[in-house]
Amino acid sequence: MNRPFSIVSIPSCVTAILGASALQAAESQALPKVLIEGSSEPTLTVSSLAAASAALAQVPGGTSLVDGGVIRQGRASTLRDALDFTTGVFVQSRFGAEEARISIRGSGLQRTFHGRGLKILQDGVPLNLADGGVDTQSIEPLATRYIEVWRGANALRDGGTTLGGAVNFVSPTGRDASPFQSRLELGSFGYLRGQVSSGFASGPADYYASLTRFTQDGYRQHAAQEADRVLANVGYRISDALDNRLWLTAVRTDSQLSGSLSLSNALNHPRLGSFAGDQKRDYSLFRVSDLLAWTSDPTQAQVSVFWSHKDLDYPIFQVLDQNSNDLGLDARLVHSGAIAGWNNRFTAGFAPVYGWVEDNRFVNGVFAGRPRRGAKTAERTQTSMNLDTYFEGTLSLGDRWSLVAGTSISYARREFADRFLSDADQTDTQDYLDINPKVGAIWQATPEVQVFGNVSRNFEPPTFGELSRPATPGAVNGLVQLEAQTGTTVEVGTRGKAGRFDWDASLYQAWMEDELLSLQVGNFNPPITQTLNAGRTIHGGLELGGGWRILDGGLLATGSEAKPDGIRLQGNYLLDDFRFDGDAVHGDNRLPGIPQHYLRGELRYEHPCGFYCGPNVEWAPDSYAIDLANTRAANAPGYAILGLRAGYQTSRGLSVFFDARNLTDEAYIATTGVLNRATPASAAYNPGDGRSFFGGVEIRF
Repeated sequence: MNRPFSIVSIPSCVTAILGASALQAAESQALPKVLIEGSSEPTLTVSSLAAASAALAQVPGGTSLVDGGVIRQGRASTLRDALDFTTGVFVQSRFGAEEARISIRGSGLQRTFHGRGLKILQDGVPLNLADGGVDTQSIEPLATRYIEVWRGANALRDGGTTLGGAVNFVSPTGRDASPFQSRLELGSFGYLRGQVSSGFASGPADYYASLTRFTQDGYRQHAAQEADRVLANVGYRISDALDNRLWLTAVRTDSQLSGSLSLSNALNHPRLGSFAGDQKRDYSLFRVSDLLAWTSDPTQAQVSVFWSHKDLDYPIFQVLDQNSNDLGLDARLVHSGAIAGWNNRFTAGFAPVYGWVEDNRFVNGVFAGRPRRGAKTAERTQTSMNLDTYFEGTLSLGDRWSLVAGTSISYARREFADRFLSDADQTDTQDYLDINPKVGAIWQATPEVQVFGNVSRNFEPPTFGELSRPATPGAVNGLVQLEAQTGTTVEVGTRGKAGRFDWDASLYQAWMEDELLSLQVGNFNPPITQTLNAGRTIHGGLELGGGWRILDGGLLATGSEAKPDGIRLQGNYLLDDFRFDGDAVHGDNRLPGIPQHYLRGELRYEHPCGFYCGPNVEWAPDSYAIDLANTRAANAPGYAILGLRAGYQTSRGLSVFFDARNLTDEAYIATTGVLNRATPASAAYNPGDGRSFFGGVEIRF
């Protein structure tokens, strides 16, 4: 497919603003046009944007697809930037950092770092460690072609079993990327981000490579960050029926930790940060994966393997020095055929993962302002194994109805060894096994409107973050005895388009058993927490996203455009009702951590030339609990944040953007810790960034 490119192209919005005479003068000085040949042919190893969208539409539950081009319309730094308006996803940076709390349907509520409860993938390969924990700093939004989101058990197609589901970040390939692309972002608090990338295809081979560099001083004290990321892939079409692709990822990220504040300091002195212990979270990651895909109508098969190595240096209350290695495989078969005359699509997969972590710990002593490792306090080995087998069938009953049924069979082992203490062998092992069926249906009400529903089970074994015993005085190590978190979810919803409206709505309720929640133990100062099984809890809510094209044409477009200009209102609303279910201590209290109501909205003018401009809002109208006791005096207050985005973006040539955030300089709480019982003086509040401005420019040819 040929893609023409003009070094200087005059957008049609210029015609409306400057008039025809000004345009003629500009055209007389334009540089000659340059044509660059390119290809956007699909591959067997990476689905096109259209194919990925079509696959998600076959799921009888909440799914979303985020176009990487939309991410680039503003600052593209954090996980929050990438998933800002994604239906059903709550994500907040810990303190303006790449590290974030990400939650779907109340997954990982208590994690503001090293998340759990979601399967996070890069090009279909898990970024999670084998025990389920994941670092979001490994993700590079600028090297993302699109993002697939499966909420809850709708992630069964990729072997997902957790309450939250799965999120897959898909990289460009040489068949859909520009031969050369460069981007520079600048902004408040010393923010600087740059990227260069290249993609090229020739005959059966193609490659894509991206290099990014990021630094910022941070809004708060002791909040500086920097990161370097290299993502590359090479594909080779062995034959019309056989493709192979190799991915390489290298990441180095360093982050200072500001620490949490009291409520008063967070609202009145939000730029304060803690220098005690020079706490940081620094790590490097190297990962290689390979996928071999084969097709022979009506059967497709894929086999992928990966190896990931992470080196973590984490000085907090002590220095954690961890080296981890993870190995995994995913073998998948998809067959399309007929059953009793009805079209059927059957998927079967097997995804084993094995990982081991060498966990050494030291006293965090500080000398002359620099962290220094003191005496060793622990020398541990943590080994994880997961064996996930999954099956799913989709039966099409005519043009209107589809039935979907499937199950996963999951086995997990967690093994711990600590022989650092000469007088004790503290080896401990825990095993988990569960079967998680799912059944659902889709009614195609019109060609563009679907109604769906499903019932499913979820299963989440604890990570070593939950299993490790707290370092209480006189305590031995070993593992906390925990059950896996399980539950049953019922979901109904609809998605589609009608006239100027588009929507994506899901109403769900999950009855959870043995939810993994952290509780304070003993009367120690500082407080010490330990994860326990919480018994019965309920997660219910509404996930609503979509848009309304308020005005179609009539503002600046000339009438000769392929489509009119207009004004569009888009948003993402979450109603989260997470609570205990008759708990002996906490009754029916709400589970703390995120607002009950949350709205992200934008009103934007769009011109067909690629110009856009409009205000946006982030609104949490009510205060919300930060402790299990629901102490009202300690609630994080509600807030409303106003912003503005403007820019010009086209599929070729020059793109620019301006992104203003928190224009009223609102002091608000972005995330919180979660305690048993809190007071306003508890150091558990993380303030959000103040007023800030970002801008950027991108060139492609």
